Amino acid sequence: MKVFFDNCTSPVLASTLNGFINHLGHEACHIRNLPCGPDAPDIEWMDMLAQSRDDWIVITGDGRIHRNKAERAAFRQAGLKGFVLAPAYQKTPQHQTASTLIWCWPAMEKLIRLVAAPALYEVPINRNARFTTLPL
Repeated sequence: MKVFFDNCTSPVLASTLNGFINHLGHEACHIRNLPCGPDAPDIEWMDMLAQSRDDWIVITGDGRIHRNKAERAAFRQAGLKGFVLAPAYQKTPQHQTASTLIWCWPAMEKLIRLVAAPALYEVPINRNARFTTLPL
C-alpha cells in the first residue's frame, strides 16, 4: 500500500508517516517526490495514481476535493480511497498534526481495507472521534 500526500499537506507529514509504516512494507510519499511533480493539478495526479498498479491512499488538506464537481468525478473515476484532514489541522502545529496522524493510522488503515473504492473520509482533530464519510 502507498500513501499519497498532496500539496495541501506538508512533506514532513509524508516522511513522518513513511518512517512509521515503512517496516510494514508500505510507503508514504509527497507529491513533490513523484513524477507528476508539485505543480500537477489535482485531476492530473489522480489520473497518475489510477494508472499506477499500486494500491493508493490519498491524504489531503483540501476539503474542496469532494465539493468541486470535476475533482470529485476524477476521484471517483480513479477509484481512489482517501482522507481529508479536518479544517482545524490548518491551525494546528505540525508536530501535533503528525502525532495525530500516527495515532489515527491503525484505524485509518483498517477502515481503508474494509471499504470499496471510491471512498473519502474526514480525519477529525480529536483523536477519539470517528471518521466522517464525505460524499462523492
